[in-house]
Amino acid sequence: MVQEDWSIQEIARLAGTTSRTLRHYDDVGLLPPSRIASNGYRHYDAPALVRLQRILLLRELGLGLPQIADVLGPSTGSGTQVAEASALQTHLALLREEQARLARQIASVESTITALRGGEELMAENMFDGFDHTRYKEEVEERWGKNAYADGDRWWRGMTDAERAEWQQRVSDLGRDWIAAAESGIDAASAEAQDLARRHVEWLTGVPGTPAAAPGGDVKGYVIGLGEMYVADPRFGANYATSSGGTHGAEFVRDALRVYADANL
Repeated sequence: MVQEDWSIQEIARLAGTTSRTLRHYDDVGLLPPSRIASNGYRHYDAPALVRLQRILLLRELGLGLPQIADVLGPSTGSGTQVAEASALQTHLALLREEQARLARQIASVESTITALRGGEELMAENMFDGFDHTRYKEEVEERWGKNAYADGDRWWRGMTDAERAEWQQRVSDLGRDWIAAAESGIDAASAEAQDLARRHVEWLTGVPGTPAAAPGGDVKGYVIGLGEMYVADPRFGANYATSSGGTHGAEFVRDALRVYADANL
């Protein structure tokens, strides 16, 4: 027997997201449930699942929720399978472009590792193939304004290749240390976790154009808000994913950042 619909908890688990995110998609009119059960739980049918897949694909491509709403149009539940397949074909083409970019990025990093281990000279012109810091331009401008993106872009382009490599290594080390801490089972308020939170805030305040770097900016609100976004947005939460999967790693980062912000910002 074919299952007719799925509960919000089932969909969150299958899609690797959270019930909170799905409820938010409903609140903004992006993904209403196909029905609400007598116990108040949201349920989603097959067309809703297809729409969610498209939402998550567009999020992966860097679109904000308002842009996704414009692309998908209103959720009426009346779209034909042929129309949905045609739309997904466009997504597939974009994903293949992203796949090619990631393949170049992987080859670039592997080449750097090989050079470092072999004591070979680094080829700067090959180290950043596939890296594209402009992919979230629209979302940054939507969240924090055009000046925020322009300032950050100017800062990034003004770096030397060595400075970019050092900055990317710093980000990579921080992400690795967050994951290791989350997997160790330490408390978010522990000294080790709070030292990571300090490093995280220092990193954020060092990026021009962000509210954390702006004079008089709401650093505390920005840091706490980012922590919540790490949990709600699978794109960013993936940076802190532990071996057990789910959002545990992102939740650990969020909790540690909140403790640090309340005590120090």
